[in-house]
Amino acid sequence: MVDLESEVPPLPPRYRFRDLLLGDQGWQNDDRVQVEFYMNENTFKERLKLFFIKNQRSSLRIRLFNFSLKLLSCLLYIIRVLLDDPTQGHGCKELSKGCSSQNYTPAKIDWSPIIWVNRSLPLWGLQVSVALISLFETMLLGYLSYKGNIWEQVLRIPFLLEIINAVPFIITIFWPALRNLFIPVFLNCWLAKHALENMINDLHRAIQRTQSAMFNQVLILISTLLCLIFTCICGIQHLERAGNKLTLFDSLYFCIVTFSTVGFGDVTPKIWPSKLLVVIMICVALVVLPIQFEQLAYLWMERQKSGGNYSRHRAQTEKHVVLCVSSLKIDLLMDFLNEFYAHPRLQDYYVVILCPTEMDAQVRRVLQIPMWSQRVIYLQGSVLKDQDLLRAKMDDAEACFILSSRCEVDRTAADHQTILRAWAVKDFAPKCPLYVQILKPENKFHIKFADHVVCEEEFKYAMLALNCICPATSTLITLLVHTSRGQEGQQSPEQWQKMYGRCSGNEVYHINLEDSTFFAEYEGKSFTYASFHAHKKFGVCLIGVRREDNKNILLNPGPRYIMTATDICFYINITKEENSAFKKQEQHRKNNESKSYYHGPSRLPLHSVIASMGTVAIDLQDTGCRSSSGPTLTLPSEGSKNGRRSSIAPVLEVADSSSLQACDLLSDQSEDETTPSDDDISTGLEYAKGYPPYSPYIGSSPTFCHLLHEKVPFCCLRLDKGCQHNYYEDAKAYGFKNKLIIVAAETAGNGLYNFIVPLRAYYRPKKELNPIVLLLDNPLDDLLRCGVTFAANMVVVDKESTMSAEEDYMADAKTIVNVQTLFRLFSSLSIITELTHPANMRFMQFRAKDCYSLALSKLEKKEREKGSNLAFMFRLPFAAGRVFSISMLDTLLYQSFVKDYMISITRLLLGLDTTPGSGFLCSMKITEDDLWIRTYARLYQKLCSSTGDIPIGIYRTESQKLTTSESQISISVEEWEDTKEQINNRNNHRNSTSSDQSDHPLLRRKSMQWARRLSRKVPKHSSKTAEKISQQRMSLYKRSERQELAELVKNRMKHLGLSTAGYDEMNDHQNTLSYILINPSPDTRLELNDVVYLIRPDPLAYVPNTISSRKNSFCNTIGQDTREETQL
Repeated sequence: MVDLESEVPPLPPRYRFRDLLLGDQGWQNDDRVQVEFYMNENTFKERLKLFFIKNQRSSLRIRLFNFSLKLLSCLLYIIRVLLDDPTQGHGCKELSKGCSSQNYTPAKIDWSPIIWVNRSLPLWGLQVSVALISLFETMLLGYLSYKGNIWEQVLRIPFLLEIINAVPFIITIFWPALRNLFIPVFLNCWLAKHALENMINDLHRAIQRTQSAMFNQVLILISTLLCLIFTCICGIQHLERAGNKLTLFDSLYFCIVTFSTVGFGDVTPKIWPSKLLVVIMICVALVVLPIQFEQLAYLWMERQKSGGNYSRHRAQTEKHVVLCVSSLKIDLLMDFLNEFYAHPRLQDYYVVILCPTEMDAQVRRVLQIPMWSQRVIYLQGSVLKDQDLLRAKMDDAEACFILSSRCEVDRTAADHQTILRAWAVKDFAPKCPLYVQILKPENKFHIKFADHVVCEEEFKYAMLALNCICPATSTLITLLVHTSRGQEGQQSPEQWQKMYGRCSGNEVYHINLEDSTFFAEYEGKSFTYASFHAHKKFGVCLIGVRREDNKNILLNPGPRYIMTATDICFYINITKEENSAFKKQEQHRKNNESKSYYHGPSRLPLHSVIASMGTVAIDLQDTGCRSSSGPTLTLPSEGSKNGRRSSIAPVLEVADSSSLQACDLLSDQSEDETTPSDDDISTGLEYAKGYPPYSPYIGSSPTFCHLLHEKVPFCCLRLDKGCQHNYYEDAKAYGFKNKLIIVAAETAGNGLYNFIVPLRAYYRPKKELNPIVLLLDNPLDDLLRCGVTFAANMVVVDKESTMSAEEDYMADAKTIVNVQTLFRLFSSLSIITELTHPANMRFMQFRAKDCYSLALSKLEKKEREKGSNLAFMFRLPFAAGRVFSISMLDTLLYQSFVKDYMISITRLLLGLDTTPGSGFLCSMKITEDDLWIRTYARLYQKLCSSTGDIPIGIYRTESQKLTTSESQISISVEEWEDTKEQINNRNNHRNSTSSDQSDHPLLRRKSMQWARRLSRKVPKHSSKTAEKISQQRMSLYKRSERQELAELVKNRMKHLGLSTAGYDEMNDHQNTLSYILINPSPDTRLELNDVVYLIRPDPLAYVPNTISSRKNSFCNTIGQDTREETQL
């Protein structure tokens, strides 16, 4: 066997510098050949071309040297003119003697002063040297740039000017008699202008920076104007040597007066050559300068369209953020500016908008407003170009906001563009914080490096899901993430609008506990104790904390959590503590108020809110705990309320396990200790609690939820078709115990995962789980089959197929009309939907002749004129949580720049993220048995002392003052008017007939005879038949539109073989209105059917750490801690 190692040649030694000089003697016998590449660049011509033309830096030096030579030649010409005396000899004594003694006459011109000049020997030597160098450089550059056409090089204007200015000086070397010959050296100014343009181009290439075209054009215009003036000055001065013998200053004066069209006439040319030169220069100026001005104006207009540059000096001295969008609409711009500049510390920031499209007329008008023109800069460019990022000074920006175009038909393609923009910014400016908006959840992992990410479909489906179990959650979140002072609706005559508008000013703020006046005194006490007493004393709602050494935010960690000095507290209030002023009331006044604290039908809030210049003055209430049997609470007697306890337990400073109830919150202990029924046990066998085995996309947060023991076959998921496992073909046949939740969508996308998970979360009781029906197409028959008549909620997802509408606001047209159809067909159905544009919410449940809706429309316009960011909040569908716009959550991304915790808190509230020890959002309903609590403050105390829940708001439903809707009134009026009109027509017809017959007695007699003859021929039963037919006609005529729709639905149900028992045809909720009170005042009265929003502690926080067996034994461990019914 041949040794392979012996055949492998040894590696050559490393070359040293000596080997490169002397050669490698050890490898002379080697048969390998050394190949040199790019031999064409080693020729002498290529090396010269590389130095003079191709290399940016060396070429820039050559251009600068050439420019300096031209300026030097012009300077030498001026020196020669200043030293020359036209009255002396001109160096032509041997050719034309006595030429200096001749005087000028108009008929005869002495040409000798024009042809000959006085030039000293040193000056001549300098000019000859400059001419030689310039000619040599010109010839060399012409040779290097020669490409086969010699005449193209020779006939170039710069080359001809160079020959005119340099060759005569070279001739004077060999012919000394011509040393004083006049040479138009001042024409070198045009060569200097040409060299300056080339130098600027090489400068841009050398330093890798591109100045604006406007700068280049202005430079060319100025240099052209200076060259024209300098040429005219030198030409007039030289030609007038044979005339007025003008000096350079006189020529300058004459040119300025002439070119400015003033023309005093005190200095004028005397001979025709100088006059001809003036005419020529004026013609040249009339041709060249307008062209330059036209190009400058064109560039100015283009710059106005594309925007300018954000200067480096401003970027280093001022702070700015960059907004990157694919297309800028006026609504998006105003939402961003209003929300961004709503924070006081951002008033000095600049906003640089980088957009690839041209600025439209509306945006241009807005940016011309003085309030925005000084702070907003629009740049037309692409984020994928480093030059445009450099124009926006992205590397010096405080933050970069990248927003997706939600109006695109292909939302995945829109996400791909957003991803590329985020990558480009991260590559160009790695240290710039990124705030990215994405549409599809499956694309999140591509931008995981971003500092803050908001996924539209995640938030959209989560809010739609929570709206089904916690009414108006979307409205609650929208109001929390919007910046407001709570001034909306304060001028309205209706009380609910004042309360709703005032409470909408509550936002989430943060502060360190040791620096806080609100919470500093609760160090070492439980979280629940601190939350209750802070609300009792200051009216603020403490909802969460974060440890100093932990990045996770805990919402309501429960009574076992002990507050420390380094904790960061998150609270809901009308303004942050730093903008609040505190005043202590007199003791006797406070005692008087405490005696009448809960008495009277209505009282002002005890924490009086004075929203003036962003400051809130808070009246400090008594910090001591009131006695449970004190005189301040009027409680039911022992015999009333079926023996209910007449007091509320105090909130303990430190948690006691015996004081925590895991049952009904406001009832007695004896009522709560009930054993589970057989149905609960049977249903417990069907479900198991654990994490979903599959995740539809990367980046979804794992959520503990209810799961089936066995996977259901795919064929059983079809509700309208039977299979071998079951034969049901409609929802009624399944016999669901709970009402359905129907989701109408175009496609079953990955975002539906975020809709299902909150509805199947582990903390929801099994008996409250609602069946979910996905309806991909919604004709009437499919709606009836899927059980719309007994559904709890109907969720309509915005149709993506209408996103490509030519008019942006028409993107919601299909969704709005579909919802309106459902509303007219099933008036009692709770319909929840989302729209693209907030302005389209006014079309939800549209009633053209409803006076109340028209009044709300006027109120919305007034609030918008006042500059409110929440002008749409008083629309009844939005206030009731029936509709929201996902574009409202754009403010969540904007607020994250100031409040970096807002996205995390919102995700925790919506159930998108689950943190161990953090609570969750839920709700409970106030019943008649719970009205003994009476006020929100007592409810707060009862919840904190019993189960540790933290209330954050109330969802209230009231009856409208107009009990009958205007639409029904208008229908009845129209029907009555139509009936009246027909009756009048009949009467008029009878009257006209009788009058006509009275005028003709003969006709009247014959018609009466004909009528009697006809009556004898009619059968006896025809009168009854006619009466019956007339009654049917009248019933059909008097039937309202609502009855017609109900009859249509019932007929379709009968045709499909469905029972019509569940269809309520006249149950309409038009006479009620619902709204939200976020963090209401402590003395707010509780009303029947109020829904209270709660942040409930995590049940897993009270379970021992047996994480390994949590999936298997969770039902047994948590079943005792989770309430089966979420009502008081």
